[in-house]
Amino acid sequence: MGATMSEMFTISLPDGSSRAMPVGSTPADVAAAIGPGLAKAALAARVDGELVDLAAPFTQDSQLALVTARDEADALDLARHDYAHVLAEAVQALFPGTQITFGPSTDDGFYYDFAPRDRPFTDEDLPAIEAKMREIIAADKPLRREVVSREALIARWREQGESFKAEWAAELPEGEELSVYWSGSDWADMCRGPHLPSTGKLDPAAFKLTRVSGAYWRGDQANAMLSRVYGTGWLNKKQLDAHLLRLEEAAKRDHRKLGQEMDLFHLQAEAHGSVFWHPKGYRIWRELEAYMRRAIDAGGYREVKTPQIMDARQWEQSGHWGKYRENMFVIPDEVPNVDDEGPVISGEAEWMALKPMNCPAHVLIFRQGIKSYRDLPLRLYENGCCHRNEPHGALHGLMRVRQFTQDDAHIFCREDQIVEEVRAFCALADRIYGDFGFTYAIKLALRPEKRIGSDELWDLAEDELRNAVAAAGLATPEYGWEELPGEGAFYAPKLEWHLTDAIGRTWQVGTIQSDRLMPERLEASYIGEDGEKKRPVMLHRAIFGSYERFIGILIEHFAGKLPVWLAPVQAVVATIVSDADDYALDVAAQLKVAGIRGETDLRNEKINYKVREHSLQKVPHLLVVGKREAEEGTVAIRTLGEAQQRVMPLAEAIAMLKAEATPPDLR
Repeated sequence: MGATMSEMFTISLPDGSSRAMPVGSTPADVAAAIGPGLAKAALAARVDGELVDLAAPFTQDSQLALVTARDEADALDLARHDYAHVLAEAVQALFPGTQITFGPSTDDGFYYDFAPRDRPFTDEDLPAIEAKMREIIAADKPLRREVVSREALIARWREQGESFKAEWAAELPEGEELSVYWSGSDWADMCRGPHLPSTGKLDPAAFKLTRVSGAYWRGDQANAMLSRVYGTGWLNKKQLDAHLLRLEEAAKRDHRKLGQEMDLFHLQAEAHGSVFWHPKGYRIWRELEAYMRRAIDAGGYREVKTPQIMDARQWEQSGHWGKYRENMFVIPDEVPNVDDEGPVISGEAEWMALKPMNCPAHVLIFRQGIKSYRDLPLRLYENGCCHRNEPHGALHGLMRVRQFTQDDAHIFCREDQIVEEVRAFCALADRIYGDFGFTYAIKLALRPEKRIGSDELWDLAEDELRNAVAAAGLATPEYGWEELPGEGAFYAPKLEWHLTDAIGRTWQVGTIQSDRLMPERLEASYIGEDGEKKRPVMLHRAIFGSYERFIGILIEHFAGKLPVWLAPVQAVVATIVSDADDYALDVAAQLKVAGIRGETDLRNEKINYKVREHSLQKVPHLLVVGKREAEEGTVAIRTLGEAQQRVMPLAEAIAMLKAEATPPDLR
C-alpha cells in the first residue's frame, strides 16, 4: 500500500507548485521526481531558506529551492568547500602522518592548514597534490554525512593521531550536533556541511593550487606552526582562466610595485605599517585633500583638528576600550606627586592612547558651549590621523597600515533631520565617486550579534538608513542594493559603498552610520524647541575611507596612469637636440604660469630612451621639442597610451593641458 496523507510532507517549489513526498524523502528525491535533467544538475538545496545537502531528509512541510550551477553564489561556495576537503584527502594520501586542521572556502578559492609529520610543505609539492586531487575528483566518490556523538568523535580523532581535531572537538559546546563527512568509505573530516553529492560534481580543470605559507594553529603565535596550502576554485575552466587573467593583471597594477617605479612612497621596517611619502606621492595626497576640502566646504562642513593622544577613560566611556584595546597603542602617563622640593614621580600611571578613530574627540568639540536645536545639523570634518596596532602579518602596502588619515566627519543632528542628512551624503558620495570614474554598490550592514543598545534603537536606526537610501533613489538593483545581516559596527548600523575597479574587483570604501549610543555615553546634548535637553543623533561618515588606502586603490584602478589633474607630473618637456634647450625651458616656464606641473628633460639621450623612461613614470604627456619646434613655436605631444604624436602650436597645447589638469569639480 502507498503512504497515507499523514505520512506525507507537502514540498512547495519556487514556481508555486507543490509535491506530496513521503516522510524520509530528500531534495534529491524531489529533483528525480521532476526529471532526470534536474536530478543530474542539482548540487544542493535550500529548505526553508537554509542550504542543505541533497540527501538531507525533510522533517516537515517545507519550501524547497534546488541549487544548480546557475545559482552561482551558492554553487561556488559549495565547490570551494569541497575542493578544500579534496585537498586535505589528497595531502593525507601523499604524505601519511600529516594531521589535518581546518579548511574554509574564501572569496576566490579555499585553503587548508596541515601539520606535516616530517617537514613543512613547499610550493614544489603543489603539482603532485593537484594531480592527486584530480584522481579523487575523477573517482566520483560520494560525500556522505554522519552524525557522531561528541565523545565518539574525540575518541576517533585521538585514535587516528589527529590531535588538532581532537582538541577542537573537545571545546565544542555540550549537546551540539557534530558531524563528519565521508569521501567514499575511506576518508572523513569533521564538518558542518553542506557538501556536493560527490567529488565528481567538481570540475577537475577548474581549480589551481597557488601557494604555501606558514600559519599558526588557531592564529595564535604561541601555538604550533602549520603549513597552509592555498588554492583558487571555480565552477568551470572558463571562470578559472578569467580569474588567473585578473590575477596577472592585478600583479601588473600592484600599487606597491607601481609606487616604487613611480617614486611615490616607500615602506620600511623602521616604521612598520607607516608610509614614507615621497614628493610625487604626496602631491597626489595634496590634490585629493584639496578636492575633498572643496567638497566639504560646499557641503556645509566645518573642519576641525583634534589631539592624537587622549586619556583611556575617554575611550572607556565611549565603549572603544573594551572593543579596540588590543588594537590601540597605549602610553603610560605617570602622575607626579608634589612635595616641598617639587614634583616627584610616584611610579603610578594613568593610561593614554593614540586615537584609533576620531569620533569621541568630535563629541568633545560638540559639547563645548550650549547647543540649540537651531544649531543643528552641525557637520564637523577632520583629516584625522589615526593609529591602530594591526598585526604584522596583516599589513599590506597602503591598503592595510597602522598609521592612516581618514576623511572623517560627524554630523550631529535632530531625529527629524536624519533621513535628509543621509540622503545628502548619498548624493555627495555619488558625485565624488563619479568624478573618479567608479561605479559602486550600496549595502546596509545590520546589527551584529555582539552590540550595545536596545533592539528598538537598532530597529529605528536601520529603518532610517533604509528610508534615506530610498529617498536618494539608490535602493535599487542598479546600485547593487543589499542588506548584510550581522555586518554592522558594535554601536550602529551602517551604509557601505563598494566600489568596482577597472578589472572588476570590489573595494569597500565609503560609509555612513547612524549612532545614538555614543552621544548618550559621552553625554552630548542640545536644547530642544521645548527648552529641554535632548540627545543629538551622530552620523559617522567617510568617503575616501582613508587617504592611504584610497590612493592605493586609485593607483591600481588606473594602473598608475592617473587622470592628468591627479598626476604628480602632468607634462615633461623633452629635447631632441641641445639646440632646443632654451626653447624647452621657455615652454616649461609657460606651463608653470598656466598652473601645469611640468618638468624638463634636457639630457643628452636619444628621444626614444626619454619616451620609454617617462612612460614608465606614467607621465600623461611628453612634449617633444627640436630645432623645428623651436623655430615654429610648436610642440610634438606624445600622450601616454597613444601610438601617434600630435604637433600643435604651444598656446593650443597649453590650453589643452590646462583643461585636462583642472580638477573635475572645477570644470
